[in-house]
Amino acid sequence: MEHSAAIDVRALINQGRLSRFQQRLIVLCFAIVAMDGMDIAIMGFIAPALKSGWDVTTSQLGVLISAALGGLALGALFAGPLADRFGRRKIIISSVFFFGLWTLVTAFSQNLEQMILFRFLTGLGLGAAMPNVGTLVAEYSPERKRAFLITVVFCGFTFGAAGGGFAASWLIPTFGWHAVLIMGGLLPLLLVPVLVLWLPESVRFLLAHQAPVTDIRAVVGKLAPEVVRPDSRFVMNEKVEKSGAVRLVVTRPYLTGSVLLWGGYFMGLFLVYLIGSWLPLLVKDMGMTLSQAALITAMYQAGGTIGSLFAGWMMDRFNANLALAAIYFTGAAGTLAIGYAPANTLILSLIAFSSGFCLNGANTGTNALSASYYPTHARATGSSWMHGVGRTGAILSAFAGAQMLAMGWHITEVFTFLAVVAVLTSLLLLAKYRFGYVRQK
Repeated sequence: MEHSAAIDVRALINQGRLSRFQQRLIVLCFAIVAMDGMDIAIMGFIAPALKSGWDVTTSQLGVLISAALGGLALGALFAGPLADRFGRRKIIISSVFFFGLWTLVTAFSQNLEQMILFRFLTGLGLGAAMPNVGTLVAEYSPERKRAFLITVVFCGFTFGAAGGGFAASWLIPTFGWHAVLIMGGLLPLLLVPVLVLWLPESVRFLLAHQAPVTDIRAVVGKLAPEVVRPDSRFVMNEKVEKSGAVRLVVTRPYLTGSVLLWGGYFMGLFLVYLIGSWLPLLVKDMGMTLSQAALITAMYQAGGTIGSLFAGWMMDRFNANLALAAIYFTGAAGTLAIGYAPANTLILSLIAFSSGFCLNGANTGTNALSASYYPTHARATGSSWMHGVGRTGAILSAFAGAQMLAMGWHITEVFTFLAVVAVLTSLLLLAKYRFGYVRQK
């Protein structure tokens, strides 16, 4: 009996148009990242209300904000190797349920100590979600569109953060800060059943782990039903590394690029988290209202949504490292301008939008950079470890912001310092372009 020719799944994805199956995957992953972004940014929006309502000091706020970020770092470090072993789908769905549940529980905290614990537990789930979402999207994306599609998905982060800001500007004056956390917990929990029904496992993961052909055929049948026959066989034309995922990420030829990638992401997250978490307080200290502060911060996040799409478009047309370096360098100017802007809602909103366009946009693009840098069997580990190391920058940003405010730094001094950090981030990406290149699709 004659057997049908083997179907190269990698070539099938690269050469074909985006199917409805892939489009649905992108929508689901966008929703996951939006929930993640909203829940990460949520403490920045309620921080001014907590400070006045619970008489919380600036230093205590720094500990509270960093609690979730500590969980994020640990969640990312452990989730990558787990996803490379057990699959992307299981880890993603579990993480969404976990961070939704603990965000909801946080709304009923009775004191600061409870809230710190619950935010740490929330962070474990948050840290596991995003890098594995980026991995899943990368493994279903044609290489010619990979950076753009990943940034489309990851602009959900700033979309969710901005949506949380707009909602908080209405919810806090009307219902109090508890309502913001309740919203941030219920929405991810409502998403979980949808993910159980519709989120697929990575077909490239199934092939790399020699899953039963029936499982692979079921997924490819949805991806491209016109090419699948009952006797179809499936292969993936990709070089298989003998070393394990963790070993590959931290040894040559990937070591130099990994270190520079992690350093750039560390700086990038330091920037976007410090601004996202402390901008509401800094703006309020200029004499503006809580609603105005939430609105300006939401505009900063909204700029990142558009900037993410622009970054992805640039990365698919030019060298990705150089494109991101240029965007970060431009973002330094917008960040500097925030510190010198007058206390005017419209002017500050426009400048914050511009800064977010560059900094959040380039930060989103770094996820596409990592997903394209590592091979399939180490992709989740490489991306997740970049997130884990990067989250230490986010943790440091919480304490750095608190320290700068405690030292009496004016908004001008804060954003001058952050502009310098943006320039350093640009330089690290230039170094990766020069010293960390590995040809990997």
